[in-house]
Amino acid sequence: MNKSLLYLFLIFLAGCSDSEKISPRVFFGGEIVNPTSKYVVLYKGDVVIDSSALDTNNMFSLQLDSIQDGLYYFKHAPEYQNVYLKKGDSLLIRLNTVDFDESLVFSGKGEEVNNFMMEVYLTKEHEKRIVDDYYWLNPAEFSRKIDSLQQQKLDLLSDLNIDFSLTDKELEIAKADIIYNYAMFKERYPFKHKRLAKAKKVPKLDEDYYAYRKNLTYNNEDFTYLRPYYEFMVNHFGNLSYMSCTHGCDIKDKMAKNHLHFNKHKLKLIDSLVVEKQLKDNLFRNVAVDYLLKVHDTEENNKIFMEVFRALSGDNRHMDEVNDLYSGIRNIQPHKRIPSIDLTDYSGDQVSLTTIAKDRKTVFYFWSASNKKHLNDIAKRIHYLSQHEPKYNFVGINVQTNLDEWKSLVKVKGFDPNNQYRSDNFEKLTKTLIIYPMNKCIITDNEIIVDAFGDIYHSFK
Repeated sequence: MNKSLLYLFLIFLAGCSDSEKISPRVFFGGEIVNPTSKYVVLYKGDVVIDSSALDTNNMFSLQLDSIQDGLYYFKHAPEYQNVYLKKGDSLLIRLNTVDFDESLVFSGKGEEVNNFMMEVYLTKEHEKRIVDDYYWLNPAEFSRKIDSLQQQKLDLLSDLNIDFSLTDKELEIAKADIIYNYAMFKERYPFKHKRLAKAKKVPKLDEDYYAYRKNLTYNNEDFTYLRPYYEFMVNHFGNLSYMSCTHGCDIKDKMAKNHLHFNKHKLKLIDSLVVEKQLKDNLFRNVAVDYLLKVHDTEENNKIFMEVFRALSGDNRHMDEVNDLYSGIRNIQPHKRIPSIDLTDYSGDQVSLTTIAKDRKTVFYFWSASNKKHLNDIAKRIHYLSQHEPKYNFVGINVQTNLDEWKSLVKVKGFDPNNQYRSDNFEKLTKTLIIYPMNKCIITDNEIIVDAFGDIYHSFK
């Protein structure tokens, strides 16, 4: 029996009488059109449950002897999406990576809740543009609009439950998927409205506006990896920290402008309110990465932040990642020598960063073949800067591009081969130079770092 017929047979079995005894086994498979990876990997949280290689027809199949009913996600690099699995499911998917989310369809036993959550997800993505217009409204009108959108989805879920009798956990997950998404919009509103209105302060909100917070939970393990729930929590703790700092902390102008103070405050709030370990770890990680990567604070302030982070979350399962990020940032502070990491030049020889930067003012920038728009934009920018900023030597470092394609693109884009390098060790390069975002550049003067977090578009005007 070929795989296509086997899948059809499994669908038939999934439709058999409900009176049959439910097997603890789960089948999850399907077809990936225009695959971008050789595998499909199934996760529960951040733990790999199983994986399957695509066959010659771009199909995969996973058979799980026993699972915990709940939310999972499958990854076909670089994309991923949630899937709800319960004992006895025989679930198929079909998707086209050109439109990964939009093309994803579930069929078989377990399809109802998954297709519903997928439709809600796509609708919410469309609604984000609508909600952008709502942020202009006063608090009461904004709240009414958001509540109306939420109730529409809850009514659809109620109808689905009547038709298909969802399990209690399916219903709980699907409901949370709706409620926390719209609660997230409410958490964002004060700050979005302030920016749009160009006001000095966030709008005054009465207790009724935040009435939804009374029903929040910080400790439901089943919600931890539900995207709207996590995104809500990130925004929620940002809101709580801002409001409590603004009204309760002794800082300049009673405003949360002190990044170190604000992020320490956020860590302490998370520690005091969240009990569920995985959620707490993930939220702590979010604060640390956001602060270290985006604030570009002083070396002393970074050190103080890390002391607080380690004191509150010393057993965080993301600790190695955060320590590596902190170490990398500490090593590329102003007035320090640029790290001596080896790169490969156009002729195939190994050259260190320090050698490239020696005896000249150098600007290191980054590009990849995978991002065509960025590559085209960066090529134009470098041609312009090379003519208008002659005191600098502009050096390109390529990431995640094979050797032949790299050499070809250097010629096609008109880069100077003498100033182009690449690395086969993307992980080491990223940890050492903290390549984020891709518009980042590193400015040095005779091997000494001037600015390791420059922007190729804004640092030269």
